[in-house]
Amino acid sequence: MAGFPFSAVVGQDQLRLALILCAVHPGIGGVLVRGEKGTAKSTVVRALTALLPAVDDAGVSRPARLVELPVGATEDRVIGSIDLEKVLRDGERAFQPGLLAAAHQGVLYVDEVNLLHDHLVDVLLDAAAMGRVHVERDGISHSHAAKFVLVGTMNPEEGELRPQLLDRFGLAVDVSASRDVDVRMEVVRRRLDYERDPQAFARRYAPADQELAAEILSARDKLDGVELSNRELRRIASLCASFDVDGMRADLVLARTATAHAAWRGGSEVTEEDVRVAAELTLPHRRRRDPFDEPGLDQQQLDDAMDRADDDVRAGEPEPPENPEGGKPDGGESDGGEPDDGGPDDDGPDDDGPQDDPDGPGGGVRATDRPSAPPSSAFKAKLLEVPGVGEGAPGRRSRSTSTRGRVVRSTTDRGHGLHLTSTVFAAAESQIARGRTVGRLRLAPADLRGAIREGREGNLIVFVVDASGSMAARDRLSAVTGAVVSLLRDAYQRRDKVAVITVRGREAELVLPPTSSVDIAVRRLQSMRTGGKSPLAEGFLRAREVILRERLRDPQRRALMVALTDGRATGGKDALHRARVAAHLLADASVASIVVDCETGLVRLGLAAELARELRGGCVRLAELSAQQVAGVVRAAA
Repeated sequence: MAGFPFSAVVGQDQLRLALILCAVHPGIGGVLVRGEKGTAKSTVVRALTALLPAVDDAGVSRPARLVELPVGATEDRVIGSIDLEKVLRDGERAFQPGLLAAAHQGVLYVDEVNLLHDHLVDVLLDAAAMGRVHVERDGISHSHAAKFVLVGTMNPEEGELRPQLLDRFGLAVDVSASRDVDVRMEVVRRRLDYERDPQAFARRYAPADQELAAEILSARDKLDGVELSNRELRRIASLCASFDVDGMRADLVLARTATAHAAWRGGSEVTEEDVRVAAELTLPHRRRRDPFDEPGLDQQQLDDAMDRADDDVRAGEPEPPENPEGGKPDGGESDGGEPDDGGPDDDGPDDDGPQDDPDGPGGGVRATDRPSAPPSSAFKAKLLEVPGVGEGAPGRRSRSTSTRGRVVRSTTDRGHGLHLTSTVFAAAESQIARGRTVGRLRLAPADLRGAIREGREGNLIVFVVDASGSMAARDRLSAVTGAVVSLLRDAYQRRDKVAVITVRGREAELVLPPTSSVDIAVRRLQSMRTGGKSPLAEGFLRAREVILRERLRDPQRRALMVALTDGRATGGKDALHRARVAAHLLADASVASIVVDCETGLVRLGLAAELARELRGGCVRLAELSAQQVAGVVRAAA
């Protein structure tokens, strides 16, 4: 069946431009496409391949390939490995290329790239930037060309990429469904026409696609001849400095993208407009220093940065020659003239109007309904780890057996891949019995050994946050929210799912069901209300309910409950006893836990530590949360 034509895609102009520029100059480093489901991300990427020039493969011309990299791919499958069949059959070392080699001069497409293991994302981005793959492993040294257009797509609701990996993508585009009714109608109309007769639909747009393909090829030919003047290079450097991006990668990618855009429009030199277009594709994702920063680039911010860059460009130009008769060539005043009249006095007040009264009407908040205090920035969470070895989703928190990761031992079972050394050793013991004295190794099925690999998994972290009146003192609440934000940031980096439960008044509220989008958790936390009694029993029971329900949906993902409380259960009759019983039920459900003791003051009741003992988990004081003691405090529930 004919693919959906690139020219037939309605809207998504910025995405289409980003893909075209990477096709013109693959050295840009690929495109990250962020957007909700059903926004034609995959359709546009697949359609791009048909526009790329034909490839000369061993003297035979063939179309460019679209190579799809599955989320579960191993490193051997991606970069290549030893050709075991040739080694065992012929006794020769040989390299078997992987998906990166297959994608040479084509498109490498990674759907849900945010779910791909971090070290594989690094491998892809290195290859996309360098255009080559270097393999040094198992006694094999190999290098081959791998110039391709790298495209990764992701749904932010399923978790973000770490900022370090975001920066490695050359361009990033956020896509969403249009809210224009006419555009939506046209999208549906074209899709239905395509499904009715794909061949006829493709023929209708074939001339437009052929024209685009010819323009891409022409732009590639012009690329080396495009001039990037010092004036525009200064503009690029000024823009990157204005947005305070880390490192120099943004400057390089912006320069390459502006050059590709100039070649695409048929120009011979980079202009200010080329730089602006490149900035809109290059800078948004590099502004996210923190996982909870909002993505995107505000147009007013870009306008202001472009104005400042103009000033820098003019400041970097040579001074015009002096007029022999005195004064400047434009007839203006020489230095030292009178100051402008009518401007504001720098030493005067900014505003003579009335100031806001912090204690004025509407400023009071009831003690049982206080707003959350701003989070303290004093915390940097250390690793909290679920004990034992799991088999959960790839992540960076707890130990797990994995199809990827380092080999720790061999097994006579299938394992994850072949353990070559153990296989050879097992075969060597039987060579005499098999009649071999010289020549090739004689193998039998019983010799084969599998590899046991150990990696890291992501967990479900359920936060139970005590938001009662005893916790609501401003300094303490600021510290608690700061600690939770720190732990959430850590969960983001380790690819965990998170849930947040708050306890106050008479109930425990699930303010955030389990999700991989931890930035939503921060927003919910910052709008958290506080005050009232502390129904800790309800909080523990709600956590148990959430965890048991998630076990049914995702049995392999282990859970960790983190409770932040002073332990003063006051909600309902015999509240402290009921809290201990609920804690015991959590422990019986084999839930690993840690209590962060938020009690302050000279007189300490030690109630949080008692709850930790009932949970059969660890306990750490809030002030110690950023200290090394946190690592390893979680113990297995009996």
